[in-house]
Amino acid sequence: MKKVGMLTAVMVLGLSSLALASEGGATVASGVNLALVCLAAALSVGVAALGCGIGMGTGIGGACSGIARNPEASGKITVTMIIGLALIESLTIYGLVISLILLFANPLIPK
Repeated sequence: MKKVGMLTAVMVLGLSSLALASEGGATVASGVNLALVCLAAALSVGVAALGCGIGMGTGIGGACSGIARNPEASGKITVTMIIGLALIESLTIYGLVISLILLFANPLIPK
């Protein structure tokens, strides 16, 4: 984790010197902002989908093993699993909404 933090700090310092050293500093800064916004949008959807996929796999695996142990309770387990999967999927939709806000209604990108 320390390596990631150090790499992030070096990248931020490197990009800031590039933006301030050039003649059109505002133009470069807006290009960097656009690139960082696109990266943030991609990461928000990717991380949300990754976490939700892991959660869904764990939940479905637990439901399958519960049904295998007690087939009579399959109705209750299935209903609970579907409600849980819907709540997990809502997190991915929130990530998508955040990325769409960053891309289309972003106050960081000058018009």
